[in-house]
Amino acid sequence: GRHEVWSWKTASKESLCLMWQKVKVQLMLSMSFLTALFWYCRRLYSFLAQLLKRWSNYLQRQLIRNLSVLPEVDLLGYSAREWKGETKQAKQMREAYEELFRSCHIKYLRQVRRDNYSVVRAVLFQIFSQGIPFPSWMKERDILKLPEKLLYSQGCNWIQQYSFGPERYTGPNAFGKLRKCMEALKTNWAEMSATRDHEERGSMCNILFSDENKEYKLYEAIKFIMLYEVVEAYEQIKSRDEPVHNLFSLLFARDSSSDPLSFMMNHLNSIGDSICLDQVELFLLGYLLEVKIRVYRLHRFNTEEFQVNYPDEYRREWNEISLLTEDDRYYHIPLFRT
Repeated sequence: GRHEVWSWKTASKESLCLMWQKVKVQLMLSMSFLTALFWYCRRLYSFLAQLLKRWSNYLQRQLIRNLSVLPEVDLLGYSAREWKGETKQAKQMREAYEELFRSCHIKYLRQVRRDNYSVVRAVLFQIFSQGIPFPSWMKERDILKLPEKLLYSQGCNWIQQYSFGPERYTGPNAFGKLRKCMEALKTNWAEMSATRDHEERGSMCNILFSDENKEYKLYEAIKFIMLYEVVEAYEQIKSRDEPVHNLFSLLFARDSSSDPLSFMMNHLNSIGDSICLDQVELFLLGYLLEVKIRVYRLHRFNTEEFQVNYPDEYRREWNEISLLTEDDRYYHIPLFRT
């Protein structure tokens, strides 16, 4: 009996040892597999993180490359880079920048793409980035109906000769394109002014002003609004219903814009293509958008025309935006710091 008990214990012990050996092998294989899987997942995570970082940097570079309004740069640093040398003009420009820094508390600027939409872009970017609401007259009227009203109600069939910047002639398609431009302006302006968070609004602006097709529609809508208001003022002058702002008298006094058609053909159609807004049109732009546009004209440094407001007559409740120009052709956005 003792021998049988001993044999049973021995057999059980051997069975347990054998089972443990098998389990031990399985555990070691499982641990090896888990270790390999962890190492693989870690490498995969590292690879994906690097890939995501590179893709993010690529998109950021693309966004910055496409931005028509660049991130802010130091004002005096920009002046030193752009106006090297000891020529009279370089010295005057550096002095003008130093005056802006010292007396006007302008510490930074945002460069605006140097094309023939420059001034409209600089104005509209600030309106959007500051969340400035629609002008009062635009709240009372549906701007989407302005092309239709001008074409059908006022019989201005000649708007088929309207040019969209570099696109010189569109013919019967002008009405449909103008409608899309007005829709783009109304939609984007409403979204920007409704966004209360400044950083979020800034990101929205960066996205919008890096899409060439979208932003050009905005500028063409602004051009058309200028044309529409010129037509309205011209009709008022002819009918003598009510007085118009002095700037319209200045505009119609030019041989090249004595009526709305000549204004469109000789001025508006070329904006964005071969010319920018001139001084009279800048007055008109500020008046229509109900913003006081303060322009620092560096080439007029040490004269009364160094700082000019467009329009020179404005209402107290209007928002103020600022521009900086070296030649009255291309404009940048100055940034103030106290």
